[in-house]
Amino acid sequence: MERLSWDQYFMAQSHLLAARSTCTRLVVGATIVRDKRIIAGGYNGSISGGVHCTDEGCLVVDGHCVRTIHAEMNAILQCAKFGEPTTGAEIYITHFPCVPCCKAIIQAGIRSVYYANDYKNNPYALELFKIAKVKVKKVPFKNIFEIKKQDISGKQLSFIASLLKKLEENGISKEELGDLYVQAEGLFAHGS
Repeated sequence: MERLSWDQYFMAQSHLLAARSTCTRLVVGATIVRDKRIIAGGYNGSISGGVHCTDEGCLVVDGHCVRTIHAEMNAILQCAKFGEPTTGAEIYITHFPCVPCCKAIIQAGIRSVYYANDYKNNPYALELFKIAKVKVKKVPFKNIFEIKKQDISGKQLSFIASLLKKLEENGISKEELGDLYVQAEGLFAHGS
């Protein structure tokens, strides 16, 4: 397996954070990094203790869900809450940031924005990033979480079956052997 680049590593973190999103319109995650160290993360969701979009639906005003706080804002606010400076940091986001998040990123002193997906890329946001000398780079996300479909030959299946039989002959418990059979089946049953 090839080693992940730093960009892919931090983008994977943002995609993992997005899995916590409670917005039903778009799931977004953001990771703030300084000196190759994650200092904060956020996802789009409601205020702490508030009603979530997944509970009652999105609260849409002028085409935007006003119930949620964007992932970028949540990550920046996390830094503020815990006293973690953002000056000179980088942010990895699953989607291109909106104009208000762009402004917050600039004001927080973040110097680089990496995003995986285009999403309503506003030309004014790009102009603001350029004026503020914030580096913007698209980093397409390589989903490392998917299990690739493998071309399994009869030899490989026979080899695993013979290993499991030898383990059984050498006294491995039925429970452990059952777990190994389930794991082996899982290896060959998954596809992309």
